[in-house]
Amino acid sequence: MVPGLPDIVWRELEHRGNKYGIPKLLISAAMIKSSPDGRSYNQRIAALKTEKQLNALFEDMIAELPAGKQLFAGYNPVRTGGSMQVSIEFAEQFSREKPYPFPLNGTIRDEVFTRRGGLYFGSAILLDYPAPYDDVVYRFADFNAGRYSSRNAAFQSALAKVSGKTQVLDGDLLRYQGGKAIEQPSSVEAALRSLSPQLRLSNSEIRRDLLLEKSASFGQSPLFVRLFALADKNAGQPLPRQAMPQIDLKSPKISRKLTTEWFARRVEGRYRTCLTRGEGST
Repeated sequence: MVPGLPDIVWRELEHRGNKYGIPKLLISAAMIKSSPDGRSYNQRIAALKTEKQLNALFEDMIAELPAGKQLFAGYNPVRTGGSMQVSIEFAEQFSREKPYPFPLNGTIRDEVFTRRGGLYFGSAILLDYPAPYDDVVYRFADFNAGRYSSRNAAFQSALAKVSGKTQVLDGDLLRYQGGKAIEQPSSVEAALRSLSPQLRLSNSEIRRDLLLEKSASFGQSPLFVRLFALADKNAGQPLPRQAMPQIDLKSPKISRKLTTEWFARRVEGRYRTCLTRGEGST
């Protein structure tokens, strides 16, 4: 149950209408129309209680309303779904790399909201990658912030110590727009370029390795190895290769200040409780 979903929808409809120059009168008239489930869109909006219902509503509006494709341009505000709050973008990408092994009744987006699909993709994003962590809490942080965010946050911390330039420990090493890295250097890349002589890497080589930041191979790249060699030497001891990403969580569904660390620690607590129950039953 997510409170305030009808208000979220009406705000989004107003925003999208203003963005694309569609009059409010036209949007209001469209909402009176019957939707595929027999109810008007107004009735469905008023009855919204879950993300699954919200997702279905937007999918129907995009497909069925006369101005749906123009109004939303494929946009659906539901980015995560199911009991494990799986990123729908991740599920769609993962299923392209590894075909979904079960019969589909609809799309991958629809499958995320089923118990089977939610558990399948949730387990995949949590476990189906090699993570260099000695504490499971960092996997939980990665689940929230993105794969290898905890490793990358440690890299940012080490960089700040070597360069003397403050870094936000958010796990993103490059600038992104529309999910793609852009050419404009991030604060991380700029700081690394200032260390180019010590790292024995050119600007293009630094960029080459930073482009690996979402993969396991970044941890074996010349940039990663040499930066930590400098940081360890300066500190006189090995520095952590994992750090909690410092990210404030923002969503129309979130009404109070939450962070990635809050999420990770909360899940860790439940995980430890489950382990205790398991030990008690053996």
